[in-house]
Amino acid sequence: MAKLIPTLNSSLSSMTGGEKRVAQSLEDNLDDDYTIWYDVTIGKKQLRPDFTIFHPQRGLLVLEVKDWKLNTIQSADRQSFELLTEGRIKKTKNPLEQARRYALAINNLLCQDKDLVQTGKYHGQLICPYSYGVVLANITRKSFQRSDLNTILDEHLVICQDEIKPQESIELQQRLWDMCPYSFGQSVTHHQVDRIRWLMFPTCRLPSVQLSLFLTEHPLSDADPDADLDVPVTAQAIPADLIQIFDLQQETLARSLGDGHRVIHGVAGSGKTMILMYRCSYLAALNPQKPILVLCFNVALASRLRQAIASEDLDNIVHVRHFHHWCGDLLKRYRLDLPKQSDNYIQDLERAVRDAIEKGQIPASMYSSILIDEGHDFEPEWFGMLTHTLDERKSLLLLYDDAQNLYGRQQNRKKFSFKSVGIEAQGRTSILKTNYRNTIEVLTLASEFAKDVMQPSESADDDTPILIKPLSAGRHGHPPQLLKCFSFQDEVQQAIAMAKELHAEGQPWNEIGIFHALRFIGEEIYTQFQAADIPIEWLNKDAASRAYQPKLDSVKVMTMHSCKGLEFSTVIIPGMGYLPSKYGTPEDDARLLYVAMTRSTDRLVMSYHQESDFVRRLRLSIEHSKPIH
Repeated sequence: MAKLIPTLNSSLSSMTGGEKRVAQSLEDNLDDDYTIWYDVTIGKKQLRPDFTIFHPQRGLLVLEVKDWKLNTIQSADRQSFELLTEGRIKKTKNPLEQARRYALAINNLLCQDKDLVQTGKYHGQLICPYSYGVVLANITRKSFQRSDLNTILDEHLVICQDEIKPQESIELQQRLWDMCPYSFGQSVTHHQVDRIRWLMFPTCRLPSVQLSLFLTEHPLSDADPDADLDVPVTAQAIPADLIQIFDLQQETLARSLGDGHRVIHGVAGSGKTMILMYRCSYLAALNPQKPILVLCFNVALASRLRQAIASEDLDNIVHVRHFHHWCGDLLKRYRLDLPKQSDNYIQDLERAVRDAIEKGQIPASMYSSILIDEGHDFEPEWFGMLTHTLDERKSLLLLYDDAQNLYGRQQNRKKFSFKSVGIEAQGRTSILKTNYRNTIEVLTLASEFAKDVMQPSESADDDTPILIKPLSAGRHGHPPQLLKCFSFQDEVQQAIAMAKELHAEGQPWNEIGIFHALRFIGEEIYTQFQAADIPIEWLNKDAASRAYQPKLDSVKVMTMHSCKGLEFSTVIIPGMGYLPSKYGTPEDDARLLYVAMTRSTDRLVMSYHQESDFVRRLRLSIEHSKPIH
C-alpha cells in the first residue's frame, strides 16, 4: 500500500468525489515504495497540484483530477476549457497544460541542486524521470475516445473513470507510468529523496540556514502563467548539513492533524516542537482573524518559540507565553487584581485565574487554537483552565513526553488521565519514537544511565500519559566524555578551554550550552567565562536575565530544569561529583540529568573532581552502553 500524505481520513472533507476515488485507488493499488501527496503546496511559490506521486525508480508524476462530465464541456483547446456550470459559462485552464506546467516547475526547482542533476550521458537532466497527466473521474475511456477531447488531451496522459478501479494494481501502475516514456534505470538514494523533499516542501524543513542564501527558485506561480519554463537553471551545491527535514511519519502527522483535541507523545528530539511550528503556520493561514495561543512551562523555551514564530511573521496572530506569564496577562487584560508578592505567589496567581474563570470574569472562546509544548510540565488542573478559552472548533494540540516530567510526582503520573482534565483525545493520539536530535552515542549513554527510573509504559489506553522507549535515527558522532579534574576550578577551566577550542574551529558561541544543577556552579562558570573574555549569557542570574536570547552569539548557561525543550551542538555539564544533590531525590536527579544530556546534537562533555554515586553510574553506563537502533 502506498503512503498518502495527508491521510485519506483527514482529507475527505476537502476532496471532490473524483479525488476521493483517485486517492483510494492510488493508496490501495500502488506498492509500498510510492509516496503520494494530495493538495500539498510545493516550493516557495505555493504550487498546488491535486496529486504528486513519487517512486525512487519511476520518478515524479503530477496528476490533475477533474470531476467534469462530457455534457458540461462546451469548448476546449490546448490552453483552456469552457464549462457550463449552474447555467453559466466558466473558462478554466486546460488541466493537462496545468499539470505540465507544475511538472516543469518542479523539475526546474530540483535541477538547481547539483546532487539531483545527472552527469555523463544525461548531463544536466534531473536524476529521476518526471511527467504529468489528467484523471477524468466522470468520463469513461469509451466516451473520451468518441469525443473530440482526444485531439486536445493526449490519450496516454489521461486516466478515465472506468480505469480507477479497486484491486487493479498492475493495470493502474502501468497506466500511470505509460505517462512517462523514459527511464534512467537507477533508483534515487535515500539522501537524494531527502533533498527532493527539502526543496519541494519548505514548510517541512528543520531549522537551518534559509534556502534563499543558496539558490533562487524558478519564478513560476499561478499569478505568472506565462513564465518561460525552458530557461536553463544553474545547479548549485547545497551543503549536506543543510538538508534537514521531517521524516515521512512526522510529515504525515503534521499534515493530517484535524480539528478537536490531539495529543502527540514523543521522545526527546523527535520533532514535536517542529510539528507545533508547522501547525501554527497552517492554523494562522486558516483563520487569521482570531488569535492562536502557544504555551509552555519554561521561560527559555517560550523565548525560543517566540523568536521562531516572529521569524515566520506569525507573531501578530500567534501569541507565545509561558504558563504563568499567560496567567498574569489574563488578570491584567480583564483588570483583575494580581496577587501580592509572597512565597506562594505562583499558587495564588493560578488560583486567581481559576476563580476568575469560574465567576465568568474571563470570557470563553478567546482563541481559535491552543498548542501546548512540553505539556508534561503542566499540572493537570491547568488544562481545564485552557480548554475554557477555546472557541467552538476546540482545536487543541498537546505535545507530551513523560520521560521529561521533572515537576510532577511519580504517583500523580499514574493517576492522571487526559479525559479527567477535559482533553478529549481518545482515538486521536499519535506516538513519535525516533530521536533525531542525539547521536547514537549520546542517546545510548543517556538511556543506559536512566534506565532504572524510566521504564517504558506504552499502554493500549491512549487517554493516559505514557513513557516511550526512544529509537535512534542512526546518526553517529563524538563519544560522550566524562572528564576527571583536580578541583572544581579545574572543571571550570576545562570548560573554558573547550569552548575556546570549539569556537576556534568555527562553532558559534551560542551553539554551546552549559547546564548546572546547583547555583554556585552557574555563578562560577559565568564569572570565569567573563574573565576569559568569552561572551556568556546566564539565564538564571536574576529576573532580568530570564529574557533568553537564543540568537545572541554567546555561550548559554542555565539550570538543568531551564534547558528543557532546547538543544545545543555542544553540551557541557560540570559538577557531576555533586549529584545526586541533597535537595532532591536520586530518581528525580537522574531524570534531570537525562534531560540535560539529551539536549546535545553532537558533543556531550561532563566533568567531576570528586566521586559520587552519579559519577560511578556514568562510568558503568559508558562501559556497558550498547548502541540503540
